Amino acid sequence: MKIGFIGCGNMAKAMIAGILKNGLCAPADITVSAKTDATLEKAKAQYGVCTQQKNAAVAQVADILVLAVKPQYYEEIIREIRGCVDSSKLIITIAPGKTLSWLAEQFSGPIPIVRTMPNTPAMVGEGITAASPNEYVTPELLDTALQVLRSFGKAEVIPENLMDAVVAVSGSSPAYVFLFIEAMADAAVADGMPRSQAYTFAAQSVLGSAKMVLETGKHPGELKDMVCSPAGTTIAAVRVLEEKGLRGCVMDAMKACSDKAKSV
Repeated sequence: MKIGFIGCGNMAKAMIAGILKNGLCAPADITVSAKTDATLEKAKAQYGVCTQQKNAAVAQVADILVLAVKPQYYEEIIREIRGCVDSSKLIITIAPGKTLSWLAEQFSGPIPIVRTMPNTPAMVGEGITAASPNEYVTPELLDTALQVLRSFGKAEVIPENLMDAVVAVSGSSPAYVFLFIEAMADAAVADGMPRSQAYTFAAQSVLGSAKMVLETGKHPGELKDMVCSPAGTTIAAVRVLEEKGLRGCVMDAMKACSDKAKSV
């Protein structure tokens, strides 16, 4: 299996690291193109992958082609590579707002495409990726795509109409979580804790709490109630969060995010 990456930013590098760590293919079977020679040199030095300056050259050699560039560059990139792409290749996209129908129109042919939305925790092997295949993706090709996507975290197949919700709930949400961790650490610093230690306590609490949701199968509300003793410290904090409208604020922020995704 030969995999090509057009673009080599943080997400592409996270994907490459996961693919190599899980032995899906050898470094020599991955080819990367990027805007600058410096980026290509770093990728080659870090991962041992092959590099190409021309996007079309990557498309020619790849069985699976990942378009790992920003949405605004998709039209230009597809125009460069579509002469090298046919139904024997699988295209994986990671751009919000670029629908399967839009992609099919740009490629103008029966090309197997899996539209995905990964997130930045892929950089530490803990990503969550949504995947929506078009009608040309066979079950075997979808299995192959999921193998790739699960090499750097979890992956779920979803109907495409939920993709904008995914942008809000996982694609952009690490930023919300980082804000929450930073705010908790700031409060701990205000109470006298050294900052580096405050980040460790706050981040590990978020990590552990997330694992409890995933591994116990319990409702988040039930897990919250387990921490809230009668007349205790936790319920006092929860009362303030409710008074300040934490839930509504988060929901409003996610609505703004999904609305923006629709307009990209």
